[in-house]
Amino acid sequence: VATAMVDEEDWANAWKQYFKPVRISEKLTIKPTWEAYRPAPGEKVIELDPGMAFGTGTHATTSLCLRLLEKVVEQGDDVVDVGTGSGILAIGAVQLGARHVLALDLDPVAVSSASENVRLNGLEQQVNVKQSDLLQVMNRSRDKYDVLVANILAPILISFMNEAAKVVKPGAWYVASGVIAAKEKDVTEAMEQAGFQVIHRLLEDDWVALAARRKGDHL
Repeated sequence: VATAMVDEEDWANAWKQYFKPVRISEKLTIKPTWEAYRPAPGEKVIELDPGMAFGTGTHATTSLCLRLLEKVVEQGDDVVDVGTGSGILAIGAVQLGARHVLALDLDPVAVSSASENVRLNGLEQQVNVKQSDLLQVMNRSRDKYDVLVANILAPILISFMNEAAKVVKPGAWYVASGVIAAKEKDVTEAMEQAGFQVIHRLLEDDWVALAARRKGDHL
């Protein structure tokens, strides 16, 4: 056993020196709130202070999700973000043209973080952050969504697949990430059984993200 004295440091903030502005997709750049940055014409900037919530955009599962949202979100879409974490996907969806996003998370820390990031981006009118899961929302509301996005582990994605099919419109998109390559087949099969057809697939660092479209005649 070896011991040594180290300088005192604010470890809760020390990691911030490694979090720099990063271009995630053709349109989207994630910028830490404490960094100065001048966007290029047409570039959309997501202001972010993730705190203790998951989702800085630097992890493959988050960046893949944002790239797929850029492919599927259309102007005026209504979006539901399940397991919103830092709120990065909800904010990105609005930046890409969504009219409104319902951002859900069961973790109160994530709800607080997402709410603050929504405020930092001036999107309080477009993004509604709630402490809830998809089943609670489905039981309380008859709203249907154009896009559902979830960056959660594969077993959880599979567990609410039928609920996902019921809260989206025919022809709507389901963007799913957080899937390790070994679980891709399980998620794809669950999507197909629930009435979705996989259209887009992205792979990075053994993580897979899928964008599936709900068949118009299902449910």
